[in-house]
Amino acid sequence: MVLVQFRVTVPDVERFRVACEKWYPTFEQDGARNQQVWNSESNPNEVTTLTEWESHDQMMESSEKWGDPSAVSGTAPKGSKLTRDSPIEKRAPEIIRILSATYPQAKVALNFSTPLEMLVATILSAQCTDERVNQVTASLFQKYRTCEDYVKVPEAELAADIKPTGFFNQKTRAIRGACQRMIDVYGGQVPDTMEDLLTLPGVARKTANIVLGNAFGKVEGIAVDTHVRRLAERLGFSTEKDPDKVERDLMRLVPREKWFPFTYVLIDHGRRICTARNPKCEICPVNHLCPSSRV
Repeated sequence: MVLVQFRVTVPDVERFRVACEKWYPTFEQDGARNQQVWNSESNPNEVTTLTEWESHDQMMESSEKWGDPSAVSGTAPKGSKLTRDSPIEKRAPEIIRILSATYPQAKVALNFSTPLEMLVATILSAQCTDERVNQVTASLFQKYRTCEDYVKVPEAELAADIKPTGFFNQKTRAIRGACQRMIDVYGGQVPDTMEDLLTLPGVARKTANIVLGNAFGKVEGIAVDTHVRRLAERLGFSTEKDPDKVERDLMRLVPREKWFPFTYVLIDHGRRICTARNPKCEICPVNHLCPSSRV
């Protein structure tokens, strides 16, 4: 499946909408489905269309036949010299644009309502799926509401409560250690700076970036999890293995205003298409720019 988003500013929104409805049956014959058209809340003359295609090839064939491929996310403009062999400094902006348009709703998948819940959920997510973490925290966050709650219960009890997330002994020590330090140094509150978060047991830059961005709206870097690290290597954004070095490479190539959202764009792409074992390169919207593509 390929999602194609096209944003345009037009003088007459309703006229454009009618035109889209007229064009869609033709696209549908080429394999398109589920077209959506909606107006921008901030600009009354801006319209966005989102169309789902069964494959990248079908999208390419139809765009060549009915429209300018440069207007379609996932295709290179006519005459463009960008290829998967182009320097990453040239490819990166286009990759970022295409993937961001493909996953416009990308966001953190962990459920939380407070900075402490965000911190605990992120610690639990190590070597565990977000779905499993959310299953565990649904009851965990009812039982443990403050740093003191995590510290006062027997260690074995907390370990049993988080056991389904795996590595539960190590995670128990990290959560209790972080909570104890927050009680001792930060008045039982989650600190809101990178420097202070990194003093907590079990917290490295990935966790700190996730907590800062989601709980406090502060962006100081790019959270590098297993998906981000894998995609950074495959796309040619970084050749490093160390997460901190991968983050530095990404921060150099990704505009600062996109650091936070692009983290979750890469995660979504890694889960849906650029999977670890069997990446679906044939439907990847950036396969023409990816040096690791198999097609």
